[in-house]
This record gives sequence, C-alpha cells and structure tokens, in this order.
Amino acid sequence: MSDEAIELFARELAAEVDDAVHSGTGSIYSEEEFTRIVLDRLGDEGAVENPILLWQEGHFARTKYKITGYSIPDDEERLLLVTTVHTGELPPRALTRDEILGAFQQAVKFYECSCKGLHTKIEPSNTDASELARRIYEARERISVLRVVLISDGLTGLKSVDIKEAFDGTRVIVDLFGIERLHRILGQGLRRDDIVVEFDTELGSPLPCLKASGSGADYDAYLTAIPGALLADIYEKYGTRLLELNVRAFLGLRGRKSVNAGLRATIREVPHRFLAYNNGIVATVDAMDIKDLGQGHVGIKSVRGLQIVNGGQTTASLHRAKRQDGAKLDGITVPAKIIRVGGAELDEMVAAVSRSANSQNTVQPADFSANDPFHVAVEKLANNTWLADGKGRWFYERARGSYGAAELKASFAAAQKRRFAHETPKERRFSKTDLAKHLNAWEGLPHQVSFGNQKNFQFFMQSLKDEHPDGFEPDVDWYKAFIAKAILFRTVQSIVRGKKFPAYQANIVAYTVAHLSWCTGGRIDFELIWTRQAISAELREILETWVGKIDSALRQSAGNRMVSEWAKKVECRDAIREISLDLPDDLPPELSAQTARSGNGRSVVRNDGLTRRDIELIDKCRSIDAETWLKVAQWGSKSKKLHWKVAGIARTMGEYAIGGWERSPSAKQAKWAMEAYATAEKERALDRPSP
Repeated sequence: MSDEAIELFARELAAEVDDAVHSGTGSIYSEEEFTRIVLDRLGDEGAVENPILLWQEGHFARTKYKITGYSIPDDEERLLLVTTVHTGELPPRALTRDEILGAFQQAVKFYECSCKGLHTKIEPSNTDASELARRIYEARERISVLRVVLISDGLTGLKSVDIKEAFDGTRVIVDLFGIERLHRILGQGLRRDDIVVEFDTELGSPLPCLKASGSGADYDAYLTAIPGALLADIYEKYGTRLLELNVRAFLGLRGRKSVNAGLRATIREVPHRFLAYNNGIVATVDAMDIKDLGQGHVGIKSVRGLQIVNGGQTTASLHRAKRQDGAKLDGITVPAKIIRVGGAELDEMVAAVSRSANSQNTVQPADFSANDPFHVAVEKLANNTWLADGKGRWFYERARGSYGAAELKASFAAAQKRRFAHETPKERRFSKTDLAKHLNAWEGLPHQVSFGNQKNFQFFMQSLKDEHPDGFEPDVDWYKAFIAKAILFRTVQSIVRGKKFPAYQANIVAYTVAHLSWCTGGRIDFELIWTRQAISAELREILETWVGKIDSALRQSAGNRMVSEWAKKVECRDAIREISLDLPDDLPPELSAQTARSGNGRSVVRNDGLTRRDIELIDKCRSIDAETWLKVAQWGSKSKKLHWKVAGIARTMGEYAIGGWERSPSAKQAKWAMEAYATAEKERALDRPSP
C-alpha cells in the first residue's frame, strides 16, 4: 500500500466532502459530512453493521462526552459507538496520541454516562440522543462488548486496541479507521480488513499447524486445532461479522435433538470429547503470517480478514455456552482448516468452499450472490441497455470493486477515460445492496430496508429464491422499471438530505418511497422516468411535502421506542401504511399516465388520464382483505344484488389480494369494485356469514 495511493484516496474523499458541503444538500460542517459519507460506505461494505449518524456532545456532571454515530446489533450484547477526528489536512498527517485518546475517551464516557442515567439529563427529552442513552441504560446488564470506531482523515495505524475489562466488566474494543484503513476497505475493497486474530499474542506462541496444500496450488491451506475459549473470545469480539460469507445463520438451541443442543450438551458434560465429536470449522483469510518453528514445524502467528464459512453454529454455541451457561472451555479444542486465497479470487473461492463445506445441508445457488444467474443477468442488461440518447448507460457493480477496475482500465488512454466517465458516471453506478434496497422499498418493505444494507440484501435474495425456485431472469422491461425505481429512491434521498433531518434519514427515505407505492397501488409510469432519467418537478414537489410528515409519523408511532429500532418492525410498517398523505387534484405525469404490468414485467395496458380519485379508489381496494372481497363476490352472485360482471370484478380483487397485490386493479376495476363493496355494506351483507 503506497503513500501515493493513500494520498490520492484522501484527496478524492476530501473532494467528495467539499462537494457535499457546498451543494447545500447536507451539513455545512465538513466533519459531519465526512462522518456521514464514511459511515454510509462502511455500512455498504459491511464493515459496520447498519451505522446511524448521530452527533451528540455535552456534559454529565463534570464529565465531557461526544459521539458521532452508533449501531446496535439485534442481540443487544454489543454496542458500537462512532467518534470522529477530522483534520481537513492534505496530505494526511499522523494523528497525535492525545487526539486519538481524547476522541476515544469521550465516546467511552458517553457509554459510562448512559449507564448511569444520562437519558434523564439530555434536553429536550425524547430526542435521538436521549433515546440511545435510555436504550443503553436499559440494556446495560446485557451489553458485554463496547466497540468504539474512530474514523479519521488522518493516519492512525492499522491496529485495534482490545481492553478486556474497561468499565464495569464491559470489554472495550477500539478500532482505528484512519485514512490508511479506510483506503484498504473503501478503496481496495477489503471489507474484513479489521478482523484480525494474533495467535502469538493470545496464546503466547504461534498456533501449531500443518500445511496441507501442495506447492502448485493457487491457495494455502493449513490444518490446526483452535482452543475453544479463544474461538469463543473471537466471536465475542467480532460477532456475526465472522460469518458474513457463511451461508447459514446460527439456528438457536430449539429442541433437545437439534445440532446446537447436542453441541451444548457436549460442552457441558464431556468437553474433553468435543474434538472427537465435532467436525470443526472451515475458515478463509485474506492474509496470514506463518512462522517456522524449526524441525519441520510451522505455526500461524496471525490472520487478517478471518471468515468462518462452515462451522458458524459451532463457534456461536461455544460463545453462548461460555456467556450464558458459564461453561469452562479450557479443555475444548476445535479442529480447523484455514485457507488463504488472494485478491479478486477470494469471493469466488469462498463461495466454492462454502458450497462444498455445507453440502450436507440444502444450500441453494442463490446463497452465493455475486455469481448467481440473476445478478449475472442484471449485469448483462446494464451493459447492453442504453439510455434514450444512446450515449450513456448504468453500471452494475456485481462484484465489489468492478467499477474501479473498469475505470482504471479506461484510464490508460485519455479518450477511453473521457468516454467511460461520460457513458457510466459514478452517479449511475449501483451495487447489489442498492438493487435490493431500491426494490424492497418499492415493494412496500421499508421495515426490511431499515435493517441495513447487508441484512436487507440477504432477505431480498431469500425472497427471490422463494418466489422463483427455478430462477428468475429479468428482461429489458424489468430492468428499465428497476432503474426508474432507483432514480425515484435516489431523488427522495436527495430531498431528505436537503431537509437536513437530524437522524433516521434512511428510514424516512424507505418509508416515503414505500408510501408512494402504497397509495398508487404500485402503478406508476416507469417508462416515463426511464426516458427522462428523472422524476417530474410535480412529483418531486409532492415528495418534498411528504418526507416531513413521514418523519413525524415515525417518531409519533414509535412512542418511547427508538425510531431506528421501531422502523424495523412490521407494526411500524402497518402504522405508517395507514397515515393519509394527500395527492393534488392535478396528478404529476408519472401518476396520471401509468403503465400496468404483468408479473413478468411486460407492458400489457396503458391507463391515461388518471385522477386523484382514481388513485384513492385503487388504494382503498388494496386495503381490503381477500376474505372480504370473496364474501362480496359470493353474496353478489347468490343474491343477484350485483351484476354478474361486477361480482366477477370483486372476485378478481380477492384473487389479487391473495396474491399479495402483486397485480394492482385498474381505475375502472377499482371503481366498480368499490361500488360493489359499498352495496354489500349497505345491505349489511358483510355483517353476517356468507349464504
């Protein structure tokens, strides 16, 4: 990693921060914009799980505290607090020890003060900061690990600091994300760069191992046995980030005969037999340091970028037994195969290792996302679908870092560099997590989007596999509609940033997009947005009035709960779904001229001249459940109170509802269906069992 490469990355990042500040769409403070940009990108890379920007500083008694962001995993056993040191200096300089210690200590003080009741002192109450402080106070007995992430545009070194007993028994881990580490993760795509295990430090000597790969192999493989206590400690430090390339999640301890219950019994009753009973783990690493121990023996000093691709249940079971059962793990060793794969081949190799290592379970190809046929097809569509002017297209970054690689390849000739920048500018780049986020928001799943990019993507892939077990191959119409959804989502994003909401911007964006889909029945002229590569001024004006109301609705419906956590609940989705947001009498062109689509995405009919009343009727139709529609249809047919065609429309609405409203009614269908519903209500047919 050269100094020139780090300086170039620092200058590019500084320019991005300056552009954001001067654009007027974000904060006027460079430090805050730097924090926002870096946290967004660390979240995209999976280096930080669902980070939330939150700027809070003050005093508690005589103690000064400050944080710039946070993240709380679902299990509440870990807490991540962010602190920022922004120098604004180029070329980047090394931070002083006092700068690092000061920022770290102020973040830890926020945690300590929260555990002592800071939430009662922050004014005004019910703010984002007081909610976080209250959440920490309520979970203080469960939080075992505090991770402080210090981000900076200065040089900090690459090492983390692990303080086993820092405050009231809490383990504190300080991760220094200086400009050199940000370059490794964001510039080079090493998202697991901070997952480091130093065996010689933890064990007092390198971990003995046996090299199993031949000299001609394109990887290095070592066989070893890892002490169970160390493996549990590693899991406590890094959590499920160790398993992010694993195809299986920890399945819990349900049932006496489950695999994990068996592991638990072995750990508690016959720990000395664990090695004999357990298959062990398979892990990959980005880099490893091997030491010659003499007499033909070698040992592993350290590894970087550790990923457990098989054996996640074993690892999590050991940690749970230690943490919840108080089990002693001293006599347990876990057999392990550790594989080092280099560079761009890593993701592909890990997928192959995972597929083979997990062959005893049902593992679908969709679990290995980058090479899934769906994503390959989207990449092909992106490469071959040109904009209406024929001079530009969007770039799908199917494999992480592929845009940078393409940009570098084009940079060797000035003409090619200009052509690449014109055809596929950075603002028309989208990743796998972007794709999942844009689609799930429009599909009315903002609560799922609120879980963060990585979990939302996993949900998207699982849903895709469930809905299309034989695979789904998108076509050009599907792709153009998706890009229109992406444009819509990003427009709302820019509106929300421009409004400078202090927190929960990602939640506001997702729920605003979902609400537009809900109130229009998902019927919008995507072809028009694709052609223009922008939404109309009229639609933008509507969305600008909506985002504030969505923000208020999220906060009010949350009550005493943290908005960021409430936004993940189905109950939140249902509550926001019910609020009323007005549409103007003169609808924007995207809504007044809509294209209905069949399930495969092909255009089948065009409805021109829709009115606000049409939209409202469609929305009302979709709010009525399938059972009610079928009851209306059955009553209308038997009583002859409805024309047989109208009864048929009511039955069709029931079928649409059963299908989750994947198909939406037309304006005419909605009109006749709601008249049928009103007639059934007037005749009190819905108050008694169907005849």
